[in-house]
Amino acid sequence: MGPDPSARTAPSLSAEHDWAAASPLVRPAFRPVGTSGADGGNLHVAPGSTGPGKPIVKPGPAGLPVVYVLPGPGFDVVVGVDHLLAWGVGPDQVHAAAMANLSDWSVGATWVDEVNEHRRVVWSDHGEGFDAARILLAEVRSKLAADLAPAHRILVGLPERDLLIAAGLTEGDDDFASMFSEYIANRARTADEPIDGRVFELVDGELVEYQARPSDATDGA
Repeated sequence: MGPDPSARTAPSLSAEHDWAAASPLVRPAFRPVGTSGADGGNLHVAPGSTGPGKPIVKPGPAGLPVVYVLPGPGFDVVVGVDHLLAWGVGPDQVHAAAMANLSDWSVGATWVDEVNEHRRVVWSDHGEGFDAARILLAEVRSKLAADLAPAHRILVGLPERDLLIAAGLTEGDDDFASMFSEYIANRARTADEPIDGRVFELVDGELVEYQARPSDATDGA
């Protein structure tokens, strides 16, 4: 599933130096666990550095690192310390702008919905680099919870940047949970831009790591 990534809006060279140009373009993106960077609170670029400095990294849900990017055709410019220095803004302003831009895009981005008897799966795979990050939006988490209700549990996969997939797990359907987990792990292993091979779930509107419960294998048996 999922189309080839289409051409993305090229980041203007001015956007790397001008916050007014960058603010409508910047987006949040997940990176694999272990990605390092700076929080942007103590801005400093090493003398003689010609690169963007350390990327700005914010802790995300379930331990997933969040970075900020200026999307481009086939590549992204990852926002680093030197961008914040050039823009004269802090990490909170970048985060707010990135989330607002993501929300604006998400409003018009459709979902694929598949139902097979009591199993229902919905996913987003537009190929523009923003699909997985949609789970950062409270309105998206609320939509998934509402659409997949009254599922026993709501499973979420973020195996790669261009895929957010969620499914309703009914009581006793541990076979489906295993199939979903295997699918997510395989997608993450073969992805060009992997994020995480784990399965997550929505609990009280928040994303947490999925843990199978003993009752899942016995309920409804």
